[in-house]
Amino acid sequence: MNGLNKGIRKVEIALRWDPSPAGQPPTDLDIVAATYLADDPQGAPAYVVHFDSRSPDGTIYLNRDSKDGKGFGWDEVMTVELDRLDARYARVVVGVVIQQRPDRRTFVSVINPAIRIREGYTDLAEDDFGGVLGSTAATVAEFVRVPSDGWSFHSGVQGFDDDPATFTRIMGRLRRS
Repeated sequence: MNGLNKGIRKVEIALRWDPSPAGQPPTDLDIVAATYLADDPQGAPAYVVHFDSRSPDGTIYLNRDSKDGKGFGWDEVMTVELDRLDARYARVVVGVVIQQRPDRRTFVSVINPAIRIREGYTDLAEDDFGGVLGSTAATVAEFVRVPSDGWSFHSGVQGFDDDPATFTRIMGRLRRS
């Protein structure tokens, strides 16, 4: 670490949306996080954490999961403990995917979606997915290990038009500007 700079240590990614109108199928959004090895930071994910899993070492986990947006406040919350993540991991990419059942859905059909990324009480980023309305999934954050300074944060929402399984395989590809 360099001087007083400890880099990003522990972050919370929170997602919310309003329930579908009466008579419509529920809308189900999920936070996903993928880790990438230092020797292949743009390659395939070493592992992916989502609603039915957690990282092997317990450093990335879902605190809250919603299948319909009927939670109070933030419907889904994921914690990423970067300061505890093994040194062999150089990147963590976080995304949001819309479950595609029973019908195909994009962010334009999700009522009041929002994402918040924070460290402690400091908001690092917030977004409403307005720039990716035609997408079925989006990356929302990238954390990169900087050897001398810890972890750095790169914000920005990038849309994808893929099913959940494909999205988790390709979400860590080099981000477009």
